[in-house]
Amino acid sequence: MTFWIGLSRAIDATNRRVGLAVAWLVLLMTLVSAANAISRKVFSVSSNAFLEVQWYLFAAVFLLAAGYTLLENEHVRVDILNARWTERTRLKVELFGTLCFLGPLTALMLWYGWPYFIASFAGREVSLQAGGLILWPAKLLIPVGFLLLFLQGLSQAIKLTAALADRLPGAPLIDRHAATSQEPSGDGSTA
Repeated sequence: MTFWIGLSRAIDATNRRVGLAVAWLVLLMTLVSAANAISRKVFSVSSNAFLEVQWYLFAAVFLLAAGYTLLENEHVRVDILNARWTERTRLKVELFGTLCFLGPLTALMLWYGWPYFIASFAGREVSLQAGGLILWPAKLLIPVGFLLLFLQGLSQAIKLTAALADRLPGAPLIDRHAATSQEPSGDGSTA
C-alpha cells in the first residue's frame, strides 16, 4: 500500500502544480478579453485571433484544472443524500462513482481525444475564420486535460481504498463547505 499512497501523492502534487499554474490563465484570459473589447468598441478594430485566444485560454482553464478541482473536492455532488450517509458509506459511494463513471469516461475521452488531436496536428488544421489560429494546440488540451483528470481519479481511488481499509489517516474527502460551516465559533459551539 505504501507504493500506491506514494503514487497518489505524486499525482496530487502534479495536479496541484498544474492547477495553480492554470489559475494564472484566468488573469491572462481576462486581460485578453478586456483588450479585445476595448479595441473593438473604442478603436473599431477586431481580430478573430484575439477571439480564438480567448477560446483557447478558456478551454485550457476548464480542461487542465479539472484534475485540480477533483483534488480539492470541488466537483458538484448531490449533497441531499450525501449529507445523510455515514462517512464509510460516502467513501464507498465515491469509490463506486470514481471507478464506474469517472474512470470509463476519462478513458473514453483519452481514446477518442488523442486521434482527434493527431489528425489536427498532422493535417496542420487552421481555423476557417479570417486571421484564425492553428487548431491543434486547442485540441491537444482535450487528451492532456482528461489524462490529468484520469490520474487524479486514480489517486482518489487509491486514497478511498486506503481509507476504507483504515490505512490512511484522515478522510480523503473533505467537504470544504461543510467543514467551513461547522468551524467552532468563539463561544465553543459550531456555527
